[in-house]
Amino acid sequence: MIDVSDEQFSQMISDALERLPREHAQAIKNVAIVYADEPTPQQREELKLQCHETLFGLYTGVPLTRRQGMTGYPPDKITIFKLPMQRSVNTIPELQEQVRHTLWHEVAHYFGLDHEQIHALET
Repeated sequence: MIDVSDEQFSQMISDALERLPREHAQAIKNVAIVYADEPTPQQREELKLQCHETLFGLYTGVPLTRRQGMTGYPPDKITIFKLPMQRSVNTIPELQEQVRHTLWHEVAHYFGLDHEQIHALET
């Protein structure tokens, strides 16, 4: 397991955000991007995660495609989970790539893509 400080992990998230395509990064509005060590028991329950399943990131909010031009929504939130990622990799570059990929995945949810659409873009 790789172990990085909170500051290093936060910097990895910032770096990943900077690596998003400029047009997408500029279109992200009113979204808090945070990190936590692990998903909460409530998050795990809501997502029906089994004890052997893990979560690297979570988008919480109303995707842009469902807003139909309406405003006044509370801020969206993307949470990146540090410890599951650290346990899944063997090197710092692998962790950086996992952070980048997870952030991209959660931003795609913000833009309204579902898992099937995201997977199609990844292949």
